[in-house]
Amino acid sequence: MDAEPDAIRRLTQPGPEAPERIESAVGALKRLDFTLEPGLTINAAIAGPLLQAGISAAQVELEGGAFGPFTYVMPAGAQDAAHAAWYSAPFSPRGLTRLEAGNVTFGRREGSPFIHCHAFWIEPDGSRHGGHVMPHEAVVAEPIAARAYGTGDVQTSADFDPETNFTLFTPHQARAADGGPRIAFARVRPNTEISAALEEICRRHGFPAGRVRGSVGSLVGARFEDRAPVDDYATEVFVRDGVIAPDGAGGLKARLDIAMVGMSGVMAEGRLAHGRNGVCITFELAVEEAAPGAV
Repeated sequence: MDAEPDAIRRLTQPGPEAPERIESAVGALKRLDFTLEPGLTINAAIAGPLLQAGISAAQVELEGGAFGPFTYVMPAGAQDAAHAAWYSAPFSPRGLTRLEAGNVTFGRREGSPFIHCHAFWIEPDGSRHGGHVMPHEAVVAEPIAARAYGTGDVQTSADFDPETNFTLFTPHQARAADGGPRIAFARVRPNTEISAALEEICRRHGFPAGRVRGSVGSLVGARFEDRAPVDDYATEVFVRDGVIAPDGAGGLKARLDIAMVGMSGVMAEGRLAHGRNGVCITFELAVEEAAPGAV
């Protein structure tokens, strides 16, 4: 891993670097407020309402409620040269795990509905943790509030990526957006600066401004405006709030507030320093089109 004082931190990947660093597609926005019902896995509880609403790509924001049983993993160092980072062994706390908040990417893997969730929660012993929720091994125990930002114009699928050797969610344009408010879905590749990626997504799709919705990913540590840095090179991140708005020079500038957990177990929340944070493995973004004065 390379680290220079005035550059983003980078993580060398095992495969060839793909020429396109941001893959994106745009669709007509569908918002959906719903509840994750008890007794279902988190995967089933999210997939059912979204499929019924005709949504094929979405980022979903979760808050409150509880899981039980519950299983998760955390970021970890690579086990071999085939990957730049990996996951910890699974953790399965016994009892009721209370969700604070989290975000979800919704798409398909091997033809079936599938989710990717990063979150923070309180375990039965009262300790606070975060990480990657296992989609088929976390069962909703108490209702969880959800808000989806989706579309039927984009298909998100889990595609094999030779650069990272992972299968990663990627948006694909299914049909042209048919009027109304628009939302762009994007996958950002490793070592791409995340603020610059958000600004490029708005420019690419002609958004005068944008708001980040329900996004998840990983960063090579983090440099913040308002707190100490995180140096762990493998992290799990979800976006608390984010906007892309015109700056005084006539361009666009992104502001991103995140929550993250590192491979050491460190948890951090705050505003990222602009221009200083590179993607680790992937970042799955949704940017809702906005009027400049609305963000």
